[in-house]
Amino acid sequence: MFVGLTLDRLRAFPAGARQGAGHELFLVQSGLDPDDWKPLRAVGAGVFEIRVHVGGEFRVLHIAKFPEAVYALHAFEKKTTQTRQADIELGRKNLAWVLQARRRE
Repeated sequence: MFVGLTLDRLRAFPAGARQGAGHELFLVQSGLDPDDWKPLRAVGAGVFEIRVHVGGEFRVLHIAKFPEAVYALHAFEKKTTQTRQADIELGRKNLAWVLQARRRE
């Protein structure tokens, strides 16, 4: 499930990066680990960063610890070695939305 504008941001990736990110998300949905990932605890517990290296550096933040869905929290192009604080904050905001929505159900 894509949270907020994540799907629109992913669709804005160049074709190769978009295809790579889609494949990696498919692996996660299938219960497998993506090819290149790391935990991103700065966003929240259980959040992982998929790293796509096609035509630049692209990232998809997701959380897959809930049985009902894999939540894609944020997608962005990474232009520096350190993740921008704005991208971390947007990931946190979207994670908070997921957690709140799950409490309402």
